[in-house]
Amino acid sequence: MPDKQRKIIHVDMDAFYASVEQRDNPEYRGKALVVGGSPEGRGGVVAAASYEARKFGIRSAMPSKRALALCPDLIFVYPRFAAYKEVSNHIREIFHRHTDIIEPLSLDEAYLDVTEDKQGIGSAIAIAKLTKQAIKDELNLTASAGVSINKFVAKIASDLNKPDGLAFIGPSHIEEFMEKLPVEKFYGVGRVTADKMKNMGLHTGADLKKMTEDELTKCFGKAGSFYYKIVRGIDDREVQPDRETKSVAAEDTFAYDLTQTSEMNAELDKIAKLVCARLEKYQLKGRTVTVKIKYNDFRQITRSRSLEQPVGDAETIAALAKELLLTTDPEGKKTRLLGISVSNFHEPVKLNKKDSWQLRLFEE
Repeated sequence: MPDKQRKIIHVDMDAFYASVEQRDNPEYRGKALVVGGSPEGRGGVVAAASYEARKFGIRSAMPSKRALALCPDLIFVYPRFAAYKEVSNHIREIFHRHTDIIEPLSLDEAYLDVTEDKQGIGSAIAIAKLTKQAIKDELNLTASAGVSINKFVAKIASDLNKPDGLAFIGPSHIEEFMEKLPVEKFYGVGRVTADKMKNMGLHTGADLKKMTEDELTKCFGKAGSFYYKIVRGIDDREVQPDRETKSVAAEDTFAYDLTQTSEMNAELDKIAKLVCARLEKYQLKGRTVTVKIKYNDFRQITRSRSLEQPVGDAETIAALAKELLLTTDPEGKKTRLLGISVSNFHEPVKLNKKDSWQLRLFEE
């Protein structure tokens, strides 16, 4: 007997951070606003942009200076991660009304497997509508949803009618849809890969479909096999509510670039305390400490040190992080982000997806 066809929903909140700020601050509504960055344009990047800001071409990860040039009246808001996390937890509670097979990807998006739903509704489209309406009624926010028989197509569908959209791509239309899809819309295809594909004459899914699996693998490595399958509507990945946690991390992007080692050390103290609190919550200790550094030109480096004995206290983690920072000769370098992770646990740690996602909250 063949396996029952899956019913997958991908829910993606609309301009999540910015929408929360506009909801909580009436003076921001209807205005071009970004979360993160620097209002003076001195370093910093945009973490999220309101739809009003997007009309000017402003996008997440854009340098503040560029965003200001596009919109001189742009409003900058410092991130409130505690508020976003609280809202995100409420959203997940809404998800759990219909299924416990939930795979969060970040604070603002998740996959739901509703093949067997708790309320016996049976229709993934109906569940998506109910979920969107509950988010709107209870949180005064909007979400977009994509519905299909696999994760890849559901994710693409959720982006089709934003904001406040809902799109269904049924099994009989998947291959036709994938053939028309521009290669840059394929999940996991970044700008560099998309450019490489276009230079090869591969502009759409239909172009990819003309190539054999061996040809695609030769050109794009393991991802080539994935492209071969997905353009034919084949995606067997399950929605995974559990995963093995390999590291516990925290990081912060600063409102302005740090140039003094003393400033960086002070921030590492704060980040180490966050990491320590998460380690303590799950009674974890690790043997490897890693420092992540991102500069204002987006160059990123990491430095690690492994110990004989596992550590979990903030003082030791911070001291190691500072030593690792010094190996990069940090004084005078414009640093926009610092992060610390602890890994190499004494035994594998299995957490539910929600907890794993929260452990890496500042890396999303």
